[in-house]
This record gives sequence, C-alpha cells and structure tokens, in this order.
Amino acid sequence: MYSLRARGCDVVESLWIFDVFARETLLFAGVGLLIGGIDDLLIDLVFLVRRLLYGHRPRLTLATLPPRRVVGRIAVFVAAWDEVAVIGGMLSTAIERYEHDDYRIYVGVYPNDKATIDAAAAVAERDPRIRLVIGPRNGPTTKADCLNTLWRALRRDDARDARPTKAIVLHDAEDVVHPQELRVVDSLIDRYEVVQLPVLPLVNRGARLVSGHYADEFAESHAKQIIVRTALGAGMPLAGTGCAIAPEVLAMVAQARGGDPFDATSVTEDYELGLRLAELGARGIFARVATDDVGGVVAVRAYFPGTIDASVRQKTRWMTGIALAGWDRTGWAPPRAVADHWMRMRDRRAPLGVIVLAVAYLAMPAWALAILLHWQAGAAIPYPPSQPTGFVLLVANAALLAWRLAMRMIFTGRSYGLREALWSLPRFLVGNVVALLAAPRAVIVYIGMLRGAPLVWDKTRHDFPDVMAGAETLPTGRPQTAAVVVAVAIAVAVR
Repeated sequence: MYSLRARGCDVVESLWIFDVFARETLLFAGVGLLIGGIDDLLIDLVFLVRRLLYGHRPRLTLATLPPRRVVGRIAVFVAAWDEVAVIGGMLSTAIERYEHDDYRIYVGVYPNDKATIDAAAAVAERDPRIRLVIGPRNGPTTKADCLNTLWRALRRDDARDARPTKAIVLHDAEDVVHPQELRVVDSLIDRYEVVQLPVLPLVNRGARLVSGHYADEFAESHAKQIIVRTALGAGMPLAGTGCAIAPEVLAMVAQARGGDPFDATSVTEDYELGLRLAELGARGIFARVATDDVGGVVAVRAYFPGTIDASVRQKTRWMTGIALAGWDRTGWAPPRAVADHWMRMRDRRAPLGVIVLAVAYLAMPAWALAILLHWQAGAAIPYPPSQPTGFVLLVANAALLAWRLAMRMIFTGRSYGLREALWSLPRFLVGNVVALLAAPRAVIVYIGMLRGAPLVWDKTRHDFPDVMAGAETLPTGRPQTAAVVVAVAIAVAVR
C-alpha cells in the first residue's frame, strides 16, 4: 500500500493550504465559542449569586398568594388559524379546568377557515363564556393581526356592558391551561401591569429528541434566564402565551399606534410587546407560583413541534423576528440601561452563534483529517491544539461545554426528572442542528421582508394531549431526584 511517508516533505508542502484552513477555522470557532460560553457563564453566576443572597426568602405559593383587590372579568385571547386539530380540545379543556368565577374566552378565526370555525363553534354553543370572533380578512395574516381583531371585539363588549375587563390573558390554540392560572392573574394584575407565567413544554414520547429539546430550553429560560433578566432590571419579553396584560397599558400602546396594540407587521409581536411595555414603565413580574412542596408550579403546558421540519420552521420565525427584524424594529435600550443592552445582545446573537457553530462543526473533522494526513507523512502538526493558544482555547471551551451541559441537566431535571435530564444531553445536539438549519432560512425570510414581501402566519401543525389520560401531568423533580441530577451533572463537569 502506498504511504504518504514515502513522499516526505513534498506531501507536507502540498498540505499547507489545508493546514491554513484547519488552523484558522479552529481559531475562529474557538474564540467565538469562548465568548458565547463566557456570556452564558455570567448568566449562571448572576443566578447563583442571587440564589445565595435571596434564596432564603419564602416562595410565592398558591397558599400565600395575595387576595385580589378588584373584582373584574378576565378575557382570554386565543388566535387560531388552521387549528381544527386542537382548538376544540383546547377550549373544552380550558372550560373544564379553569377555577375562576368570571372569565370569557375570545377565539379569533378567519372567514376562509371553516373547519376551525366549526370546531370552535361546537364548543361555544355549549358554553356562553366562549366568544367566537370572525375577522374581516381571509387568513392567514399574522397572529398580531388576529389579536387586534380580538382587542376590538373586547372593547366593543366592554362599552356595551359598561364593565371594563380587568386583565387580558394570551394563549395559543394548543395550550393546556392550569386550573389556578386565572386566580394567579387575578391576584397579581392588581399589583403589576404585566404577568408572565412559566411555559413548560410537554415531551412527546414519540418524538422525544425534537419535542424534548424545547423542554430543555424552556426549563433553563423560564427558571433561570428570565429571572436573571428581570432581577437586573432589563425589559421582560413576553412568551406570547401564559401572559396577562392590564387593558389600560394595552390601550396606551394602541393609542400610540393609531388604534391597535399588537403590531401586525411583526412576526414576534409578543417579544416586541414585552419590551415596549417595559419602555412605557409598566411593572412586570415573572410569576413562578408554587402549587406544592415538591417543585410544581402554575404553568402553561403544550406540545411543541416533534419533527425537524416543523421545528426548523418555528425556530426560523423566532430567529427572524427577534435576532434579525427585531433588531431593526426595537433598536437598543437607553444609553445607561446596561443590563437591557446586554440582554438584547443575547437575544440577537443567534445568527452569529450559528455561524460560529457551523465553523466549529466544519473545523473538527478538518482538524482530525489533517492530523491523519500529517501522521501518514510523518510530520508534526503546525497548528492548534499543538500550539499554546489553541490548547488554551480547547481546554477552556471543553470546560465551558461541560458546565453548560451540567446546567442543562440540572434545570431539565428540576422540572422533568432524572430521565429527561439524561435525555437533555443528546437533545443539546438536536437543538444545534435545528438552529443550523433555521439560520439560513431566517436570513432568506428577512431579506424578503426588507424587499417588501407580505407577512403570513408561518405556523406549524399542533397536537393536543389526551388530558383525560394524564398526558399533561408535569413530572416534578422531587428533592431526591434533583440531588441525583446534580450529582450526575457534577460528574459530567469534572470529566
């Protein structure tokens, strides 16, 4: 068999272009991953310091929830386009589960979506608390446009009844509501203009890797990141579901925009609305209200996409609306709002992060192949990690990755138990793959938006769980389970 060693220096000289490629991609990826890793580490450190300083404070629970000060009706907005598969189950479940004495569910539908209209109307006929609102335009438009239709219907109803609504709660058509959700809103909306409840995605056992990576991401986002964000005084973006807003502040936004509070030209109206309300001085709270002593919280449950294609479509919309178009639309915070600047930078780092990730995935096999070729030629490797800088980057990024995986396991285990904590390791890779596929599509969509392409509701197909079979039950992380998760996570970090 012919050996590269036989050619000696000629082979090494012919590999110089490949050497440069491997070296530069490794250094670029190493520096980029280091910056992103330190950014994430700072969030973790702020969270841990906050827990150390304030962890002794009693948790807000259903038992310690302040009594409501003002009695009033709560309106629940549900925007629905092509939701025939879930809207009936969602509405029926909400009616059965809500434990509140005064609410009305407004369902926004489109005149050219007869299937969804029929499914919603079938439930509305059985319960007068469901208000079906058919918009003036054929769909799909945008979710914000549909919400504006519901806003106008609510204003007409309030004027007719001479009875103002106390709070507006936003929900998606696939959500499983918590029985005590409206009680929490009724109490806290007296003290805050904006209330956001946690979102804890359901893990589809038939699509554990794809659907489960949403559970991992939200477990960290809604148990750590958003807590750090609000603790630092930065604006709280809304999740678009499980959030309650005082009608008075929505009316202020509507007046500033010429009549409608939700921006129909945005694909992530929830994110932008949260920042806008914060700029107006609205007081917001991220409400993790405990239901028991073993980790349960009042939260929104729902199945998220379970296929790569559907997940890529959803992440494309998020990346387009937050990191690309959102940058143009929301700009930056006031000059002295350092925390807000930091958080908005984190919101917008996704496209650059994907580039770094793609280069890293390209650099690793290039490095391995280069090692093999140089070994065959009997030559030394003239680039990282054999050089000091490359070695330091490799060790630092390996340590940061171990820490990141440990944190992911801890927070997933805290909300979902040990089994899902272990599954979060392979799902970390799945999340990276989805991001890599969504990024170029987001750029294409964004370029189309800049060129005046019409916005449409690029929604994904939803599933509704079998609530009667207990599919929506949250497997809470009990203390002994959490301890095991921490031990496993520490072991991963040490290794």
